[in-house]
Amino acid sequence: MKNEYPDFYYSNDGTRVFYLTNFKKEELKHDEIVIVFNYGLVCNRQHFTPQEEYFDNLGYKILVHDYRAHYSSSGQDKIELCTFENITADLKGILDTLEITKPIMIGHSMGVNVTLEFCKNYPNSIYKSILISGSVLPPQDIMFDSNIVDIASPFIQKFANNSPNIFEFIWKNSYKNPIARKAVLDGGFNTKKVEDSFVQIYMKKISELPKDIFFHLLEEMKNHDIITSLENIFTPTLVIGGDSDKVIPNYLQRILQEYLPNSKLYILKDGSHVPQIDFPELTNSRIETFIKRG
Repeated sequence: MKNEYPDFYYSNDGTRVFYLTNFKKEELKHDEIVIVFNYGLVCNRQHFTPQEEYFDNLGYKILVHDYRAHYSSSGQDKIELCTFENITADLKGILDTLEITKPIMIGHSMGVNVTLEFCKNYPNSIYKSILISGSVLPPQDIMFDSNIVDIASPFIQKFANNSPNIFEFIWKNSYKNPIARKAVLDGGFNTKKVEDSFVQIYMKKISELPKDIFFHLLEEMKNHDIITSLENIFTPTLVIGGDSDKVIPNYLQRILQEYLPNSKLYILKDGSHVPQIDFPELTNSRIETFIKRG
């Protein structure tokens, strides 16, 4: 973004939550739209770079934030408090502090869970939502269209507990391994549209997070019962998916569209788990159209 104004919000439990905007608070007009980005599991704002740039250039107000226990926010020593309920309460606090009354939230992957949890908890404090490549079913059951994650996760966690130094080394340095990067690229992206350099930056950012955060948030997603609330979420919603998503098969987006009473579906041909990076022009255009509609 051309202008960035960083700041912190302090939650009731003392967690320092980092956020930044492309505007000063006094520049925000009453009931002006603000686009809020909610990133995925062990992801970061890089996954929204084309969207940030596009909507910033169009003059939209933008809010970017780090979840508690992530990056510039505190809470790494209290990972157990990094729950969807607390994350959304932090976000509500930021919106109230900045007097944002018409946020449009764009959530990707786990950010879909965060966005839906916000819709459920604060239905009068969100204007619209865009849900990209998300699932309301436990990821352990459906990732890669199998239960391989559910099978493998206990073994990986046991290895992490029994050999913490080795696991820490792998966690911190996997981005340097071209084989590991290729596995991530092949599994989560359109290899014709996304380069190794993007994956390397993404994986390097993962190494900055506490190693236990992945297992903790995977369990949060497993226990998230938001599916029981979908029929009571009336926020105008655009559901986006890629028809070649290997991580979260797009029938999960169809479930979202079916049960969210005020939603529309947009599936991108050849889109991966990160269609907003594969095809930013198409994604941005569709989101802009949705925002402009009443």
